[in-house]
Amino acid sequence: MEASFDRGLRNLSGCGLSGMMSLQGRRTSGEAILRSIALMHERSNGMGGGFAAYGIYPEHANDFAFHVMYYTTRAREEAEALLNKAFEVVLDERLPTRQVAGIKDPPILWRYFLRPRPLLLAETASPTEEDFVLSQVMKINVEVDGAYVFSSGKNMGAFKAVGFAEEVGRFYRLEDYQAYCWVAHARYPTNTPGWWAGAHPFTLLDWSVVHNGEISSYGINRRYLEMFGYRCTMLTDTEVMAYLLDLLIRRHNLPIEVAAKIMSAPFWKTIDRLPEQEKELYLRLRQIYSSALVNGPFAIIFAWSGGMVGLNDRIKLRPLVAARAGEFLYLSSEESGIRAMCEEPEVVWSPKAGEPVIGRLGEAVVAGEPRRRPAAV
Repeated sequence: MEASFDRGLRNLSGCGLSGMMSLQGRRTSGEAILRSIALMHERSNGMGGGFAAYGIYPEHANDFAFHVMYYTTRAREEAEALLNKAFEVVLDERLPTRQVAGIKDPPILWRYFLRPRPLLLAETASPTEEDFVLSQVMKINVEVDGAYVFSSGKNMGAFKAVGFAEEVGRFYRLEDYQAYCWVAHARYPTNTPGWWAGAHPFTLLDWSVVHNGEISSYGINRRYLEMFGYRCTMLTDTEVMAYLLDLLIRRHNLPIEVAAKIMSAPFWKTIDRLPEQEKELYLRLRQIYSSALVNGPFAIIFAWSGGMVGLNDRIKLRPLVAARAGEFLYLSSEESGIRAMCEEPEVVWSPKAGEPVIGRLGEAVVAGEPRRRPAAV
């Protein structure tokens, strides 16, 4: 559960989320996203913070970038044996960090730039490189005690820890990175552990998701995903979100709009009032993908190499605000979080329940953005 019941300075209603993206792919430093998530400090309790950034490894754009945390040296040895068997290791090195007072007892943090071994890839049942990488991530996370691959995409990376989000950003030296898309999370766990691998974002391949809310359907979602080879090992309900996105959009090749209508499905009474053709579509989606429905209050920001999306549950029980300023799309739990990134956005709006806001790389139009009134002459 990702909910806050603080009765202090704000009526919080949950964790803090922020995201910013240049639709033109222009890279910027992590300073703006750090300002935004730091402003929402009261939404967290120091038990987790994290970031995902896209476009940060242009010199290794064609390699899979693994960020891995190890709790023992033995875990590192066992995981590296698996990595060396499955991949050509282009480069491995310690993730750059600095000492920060609020970040205690970090695990061993390592990154690898990897290429699947062609012969091994050809011999496996994995139809694509991405499926092969997925199987290797699951293998390490399940079989190697004390090793967790927490980022595995191309030209992107996740950075997370136990601590306040602004401390996590300083710890990982985010000001040294340049990215065209940033997402951030300030965590307030209430019934799941505050530990490094359980912090947000949750990622798989180039999917990343940050979440505010509670997934009461976690059990059925997890069992459904296990039918397709996914394994949940991070002890936090949000993990299923990342895997559902990969399954629905990448593996089942569904449009984002359709995946959103599966995860945040309309109520039956709403479907009954739809035009016949649309009604038939939603009936089929509810029947085929009933186990992929995400129940409970939630707001999420998810990103991939091609864009960024904001999505609420079907009755909008968690806050989410969107804004545009030129080529930039902004998402946050609060308008103040957006104005920490951009003081004067051109348009600010509150997305409708269950209706995604979708920004795609290379496209000027944002799905879900309200029409702007023409300027007075």
